[in-house]
Amino acid sequence: MLTVTSVNVNGLRAASKKGFVPWLAETTADVICLQEVRAELDQLPAGVRAPEGWFATYAPAAAKGRAGVGLLTRREPDEVRVGFGAAEFDTSGRYVEADLPGVTVASLYLPSGEVGTDRQDEKERFMAEFLPYLVELKGKAAADGREVVVCGDWNIAHQEADLKNWKANQKKAGFLPEERAWLTRVLAEAGYRDVVRALHPNVAGPYSWWSYRGKAFDNDAGWRIDYQMATPALADRALKAYVERAASYDLRWSDHAPVTAVYDL
Repeated sequence: MLTVTSVNVNGLRAASKKGFVPWLAETTADVICLQEVRAELDQLPAGVRAPEGWFATYAPAAAKGRAGVGLLTRREPDEVRVGFGAAEFDTSGRYVEADLPGVTVASLYLPSGEVGTDRQDEKERFMAEFLPYLVELKGKAAADGREVVVCGDWNIAHQEADLKNWKANQKKAGFLPEERAWLTRVLAEAGYRDVVRALHPNVAGPYSWWSYRGKAFDNDAGWRIDYQMATPALADRALKAYVERAASYDLRWSDHAPVTAVYDL
């Protein structure tokens, strides 16, 4: 079995003070994909930077205090790669991947964007360069007899079922028609599968992000933007997938919840 968890920690230093550390001590995951670490390694407490029993890999952003991704693995990876060959983004703390026996696991933090700003232009450039890489990654893995799962905060709700208030968000970043069409291409052209949706068809959510504003969490007015996108053969081996939603608002240590899938390898 291989258990993979993905979570946007919304700042690892802050999360470690709110409940991330006890969660990490209790998790049964074999691999944890972290996004929005937002810290240099020397800013993290030793027990968070290199937790006992884990091999830790981090890819911080060149712009301090922004983005940052990481991987925690129970066994030492055979190889680790930062970035995906895009000059603009390879030092932006957006992507890291590791080879484990039979599978490549990646942590992705896709730019969030904001309509009418440079941030949305950045997001579109990232998507344009990342899609061909996903195709390339899948092809190389197949040639090596490996599977792939790209986990992370994709910052796009794909379908109406993926956010509670979809009607009010059709012109906002994260649910724009062109963003949703791009995610369809990830599935159709690149040939990946949305593991959580495959195991939970025809239901609202399960959501993985809720705004800290108002009663979004209490009312489950969330977005499903954290995905595990796997190659078909690996997706077929997913036994279960679920969102580790906190029992109450005060027990949250991030505005995202961990998204976990269990694969029968």
